[in-house]
Amino acid sequence: MAVILNIETSTNVCSVALTFDGYVIGQREDYQGRNHAALLSGYIQAMLDIANEKELKLDAIAVSIGPGSYTGLRIGLSEAKGLAYALGIPLIGVDTLKAMTVSVMFSDFFDENVVFVPMIDARRMEVFTAVHDFGLNELMNPQPLILNEDSYLKYLEKGPVIFFGNGSDKAREIIKHNNANFITEIHPLACNMIALAEKAYMDQDFLDLAYSVPAYLKEFQATVPRNRI
Repeated sequence: MAVILNIETSTNVCSVALTFDGYVIGQREDYQGRNHAALLSGYIQAMLDIANEKELKLDAIAVSIGPGSYTGLRIGLSEAKGLAYALGIPLIGVDTLKAMTVSVMFSDFFDENVVFVPMIDARRMEVFTAVHDFGLNELMNPQPLILNEDSYLKYLEKGPVIFFGNGSDKAREIIKHNNANFITEIHPLACNMIALAEKAYMDQDFLDLAYSVPAYLKEFQATVPRNRI
């Protein structure tokens, strides 16, 4: 299996994880916000030191590509792209909302009829969100959404809906349906990127290192609210 350095900077949490054979062998996380530029390089170096100590060679770098904070994503993608280019290894882009959904799926036992709604806080009553089924298929494509009590009504009328992410507190205030369930303290983290990064590596689904960082963000985040971290 692959040795992958995972980088997640899409929200106020800055995190890096080194994974091997599907297991985390090193990680660093900071939840204070506004520290990405100061902390990320040191976190990455710490993971490279662990890989060197264990005589492991990096096979790829995985980085969150949003949605989320434009500033945070730019910092993470710049570091990831530069390191991948310098080491001559592939760069993997991981959808932040899908990574959040995977982390919740693996956290408990859910019926197969539930749907998962990750939410990243934007401004006022807006979130960036998607809807995934138990197979991680997109029932609603990633999009910015201004919340109201009927925002997810067609899913709520069919069965349980699991809301999570730092935007779900706003949803809890206005969505009172009996099928609405809220999980707190779910953050996009590098350690939760493993499954998606491993699959992309096996499928050889890599980002083009010739793209500039703004080009990546334009392609993957054309409609993302540009929050500041």
